[in-house]
Amino acid sequence: MRKIVYAVVAAALLAAAAALVLLALQFRRPPASTPSAATAALPADERIARGAYLAKAGDCMSCHTARGGQPYAGGRALQTPFGAVIAPNITADQHTGIGAWTRDDFWRALHHGQSRDGRLLYPAFPYTNYTRITRDDADALYAYLQTVPAVIQANQPHQLRFPYNLQIALAAWRVLYFKPAVFLPETGQSLDWNRGAYLVQGLGHCSACHSARNPLGATEGETLSGGMIPAQGWYAPALNTRADWEPVHLAALLKTGVSPRAAVFGPMAEVVRESLQYLDDSDIHAITVYLKALPAAPRPATFERDSAPEAVGFLAAGGKLYEKHCAACHGADGAGKPPVDPPLAGNQALTMTNAVNPIRIVLNGGFAPATAGNPRPHSMPPFGHALNDTEVAQIVSYLRSAWGNNAPPVSGKDVNRYRAVPLD
Repeated sequence: MRKIVYAVVAAALLAAAAALVLLALQFRRPPASTPSAATAALPADERIARGAYLAKAGDCMSCHTARGGQPYAGGRALQTPFGAVIAPNITADQHTGIGAWTRDDFWRALHHGQSRDGRLLYPAFPYTNYTRITRDDADALYAYLQTVPAVIQANQPHQLRFPYNLQIALAAWRVLYFKPAVFLPETGQSLDWNRGAYLVQGLGHCSACHSARNPLGATEGETLSGGMIPAQGWYAPALNTRADWEPVHLAALLKTGVSPRAAVFGPMAEVVRESLQYLDDSDIHAITVYLKALPAAPRPATFERDSAPEAVGFLAAGGKLYEKHCAACHGADGAGKPPVDPPLAGNQALTMTNAVNPIRIVLNGGFAPATAGNPRPHSMPPFGHALNDTEVAQIVSYLRSAWGNNAPPVSGKDVNRYRAVPLD
């Protein structure tokens, strides 16, 4: 018996030692990779211009600029289920920004998720995606950020709850969910597919929103099958359901925010406005090729609609409210007037299992982004002040049942849950 106890204790000690080794490895200063000779030989202005383009592709300014603040000076609170992560200053200031950082320091932040002083970075900074960025692109991005006017603005401490505010807890998370990687082109795919995969998986960090997360906040791979955006109260729809879209329509949605099939609202409107509209048409095409080639999501089971008089009456009331408030723009047949007023018939945003997006749009309005391709977007007014929770539920339920749409109804309680949620 004593031997068994000793064996169990020894095994536990070995497991604890192994865990401590793994945690310790998270804090080591990893070696930096070597940039290519071709990139090193680029004239400075070309390298900076390339970095400026990559900063747009990564939408860096959106997170690193507080509302009303100086570009890239940090201070924006990124809300997570574990508290707020405050984006740091990444201007060229020597003391409060990254002006004193080297190219290797910057590479370690992107590729390893580790700051210049050795601290582990929180994955609200999506290094879990940026780890795929090539060293050449990292150096170009670094060169551009070193030209951003220096702003003296001290970084604020994060506002995370215990134990998520502990570096040792973050190290344990990384043991479970993060491993530095590189993007490897797939030889069986086209150049466009591989370029699209690199942008979507790396710089674009699309899975940060468009993938489900586990209870500890780790994304579940690159399936892009949709998920709730943490702490924002929006649902990022699945991107593996676009196989039936015309490529030109998907490209238009990404580049301008509107297309004959749909329009973007909520957090995606900011992504299009601040990032995607500035991408070259060739890169938009590459992203389109990649997204259309994603393995198709399984079709949801057919929803069996309740034929009870109360359920029928609930939808009929929604139909009357639609005729009064919505039909003038979206049409009695739900066809809309694209690209000004998006169609509602066959609109994926209405038929997802999670109905938070249409609820919030009816409550708070829908505001497409102003882009070069759509400089005067048509916006939908909010109806939260004019309709109570039950009436909003009736309209949304009607939209999810009309013109061939077939998704479950929502209730007034569902609406009330999001009535007080802030827009961003």
